[in-house]
Amino acid sequence: MTTTELIDTVGHAESTPEQAQPYRELGLKDDEYQRIRDILGRRPTAAELAMYSVMWSEHCSYKSSKVHLRYFGESTTEEMRAKMLAGIGENAGVVDIGDGWAVTFKVESHNHPSYIEPYQGAATGVGGIVRDIMAMGARPVAVLDPLRFGPADAPDTRRVLHGVVAGVGGYGNCLGLPNIGGELVFDPSYAGNPLLNAACIGAMRVEDLHLAHASGTGNKVILFGARTGLDGIGGVSVLASDTFSGDESGSGRKKLPSVQVGDPFTEKVLIECCLELYREGIVVGIQDLGGAGLSCATSELASAGDGGMHVWLDRVPLRATGMSPAEVLSSESQERMMAVVTPANVDAFMRICAKWDVIATEIGEVTDGDRLVITWHDQVVVDVPPRTVAHEGPVYHRPIERPADQDALRANGPESLARPSTPDELRELVLRMVSSPNLASKRWVTEQYDRYVRGNSVLAQPADSGMIRIDERTGRGVAMSTDCNGRFCRLDPYTGAQLALAEAYRNVATTGATPLAVTNCMNFGSPEDPAVMWQFEQAVKGLADGCRELGIPVTGGNVSFYNQTGSTAILPTPVVGVLGVIDDVTRRIPTGIGAEAGDTLLLLGDTHEEFGGSEWAHVVHGHLGGLPPKVDLDRERLLAEVLVAGSRDGMISAAHDLSDGGLAQAVVESCLIGETGARVFLPEGSDPFVQLFSESAGRVLVAVPRSEELRFTEMCTARGLPWARIGVVDPEAGSLEIQDVATFGLDELREAWEGTLPALFD
Repeated sequence: MTTTELIDTVGHAESTPEQAQPYRELGLKDDEYQRIRDILGRRPTAAELAMYSVMWSEHCSYKSSKVHLRYFGESTTEEMRAKMLAGIGENAGVVDIGDGWAVTFKVESHNHPSYIEPYQGAATGVGGIVRDIMAMGARPVAVLDPLRFGPADAPDTRRVLHGVVAGVGGYGNCLGLPNIGGELVFDPSYAGNPLLNAACIGAMRVEDLHLAHASGTGNKVILFGARTGLDGIGGVSVLASDTFSGDESGSGRKKLPSVQVGDPFTEKVLIECCLELYREGIVVGIQDLGGAGLSCATSELASAGDGGMHVWLDRVPLRATGMSPAEVLSSESQERMMAVVTPANVDAFMRICAKWDVIATEIGEVTDGDRLVITWHDQVVVDVPPRTVAHEGPVYHRPIERPADQDALRANGPESLARPSTPDELRELVLRMVSSPNLASKRWVTEQYDRYVRGNSVLAQPADSGMIRIDERTGRGVAMSTDCNGRFCRLDPYTGAQLALAEAYRNVATTGATPLAVTNCMNFGSPEDPAVMWQFEQAVKGLADGCRELGIPVTGGNVSFYNQTGSTAILPTPVVGVLGVIDDVTRRIPTGIGAEAGDTLLLLGDTHEEFGGSEWAHVVHGHLGGLPPKVDLDRERLLAEVLVAGSRDGMISAAHDLSDGGLAQAVVESCLIGETGARVFLPEGSDPFVQLFSESAGRVLVAVPRSEELRFTEMCTARGLPWARIGVVDPEAGSLEIQDVATFGLDELREAWEGTLPALFD
């Protein structure tokens, strides 16, 4: 019997209705499988079953989250919506930044693959988010990498972190994309479930925006880029939509084939090829091939178009022999794109691909029907309504229940924890805090990335936000920051999400950029746990309400569920990315204080005794409990307005937000980044511990030239923003003096701050 005769065709499926199918192994529930049969009026073919299983997976269909994600749209005002050129539901959000420029940006997860095979998991996470940006018509210009791992001293953390950092750097560096920001967080909850969230920024002219749809009967469907292989099969259903059992370092590593394999050099050429295709105006619609591969690209393009589609699957260029139609449809091989092109432009399309040595194959055409039909050697293996695959999957209203331990957790505040009371104890605490893994310098990681390639990087780690120049003629640029404190979200997910938003918003403003729009990556445990769904619902509402209050839209994002080992879930981690725009990058505000003697140090905002979920409680006492800091979004908006005005008028020489570690951390980092000493004095009669280590939100440390101090403080007073003079820049001292507490040599501080990660991971 020939291979062709073994294929499970639609006709064969109709004649064998009772044939057993492995739908459970593919992640489908009994009722989901029955619904597929009801839609088709028969059992699905093997190829159809593969398509539905990957497209109805949690990762692709958002079946547990979409009922809550609707709140983002419901909370978006017309004024906010007007700022977006493309929003939720597209490959990436797009905003108009002025002067005819548009910027697209997004953050996505590649968590489970990065635990199973750290290098390729991280590398293909970067590659995937870059292609999302390409699919909008933009040139990718920068990447960011929010990372979270288990305890820094755990042996498995070393394995995973080394691979992830190498994968992020290896792929991004080969693409020639600067890595301008991100996060590095260690917490026991991420042991076995590291978070690799990858973000990308792209730039284009407004008129170059492209959307993913297949319109125009007779238009051709062209697959271009790398060949299709066996790697990544089941990535979104086996890895991203399932909970780890805890044995992934042993027998669970059988999941390894589900991890994609990346080739950044192929992607680099693909980027340039796509950009030339866009310039020539010969693409009707375009879609990247990431999660769910051809299953996703064909069904989503057809579903978003105005007709159907016919695909000749046997035309797909392969790099493995003997692949079945189901395997070809499910493969998540990287560096592939799919375009819809008019017949008149096919030759031009092929010429451009040939110029860049990119494989391009016409594999289908848009039809006037309403079906997605896929044939394999002239036999029909798929005949489905495309919307039922791409957009009409299951919708679950999962049970929601406040965690049983939530009240006890919040009642167990940090008030009874032992605090330092003498100058010597405070001095020791400062050094211990700045050298703790979460607060220590991330230089060991960021030096493995190219932060300045292409010559448009303006700010990068350790700055509060990365900043990239978009227009070399005018100096227009954008800044982006990603943030989230999972401990705050565990104590109160609604407030925690708003604190993440507030910190990212503030970080963008400290550079002098005006916050404009938001993306997010919602990392949570199993949606089948009612307590996790309560956390998720609260976080979505908190973020949506916060964005509405700040007047900036959520343009899109990603949901990553099943981040838990057995019954142990990660801390709820809604990573928030804020994008801001700056008219001229030459007036950006640096993070480190400069060497201008006598610049005044001002603390903007109010300090309260707020230590619930703080880094101090975590580092010194291993404690999590109480209430997170209060969030005041009106204050955050006012603070941003003052910082942007101060930047525009040349009144601020440096700025650094206060977050993890409080004022002590901000002052130490400002001195070390700027390689300049300072003298700091705390308010008379205040508690030095509270002043130095509180993590109250809405605060920024600024350095102001003496000539501008009066003008700046009068502006703050007139606008109702609290400020306090807390110190002076002292370049000659070579030290940081905290009056009545301690004096630290800069070399001493640098050794503490920069020595931790090399000692752990070199």
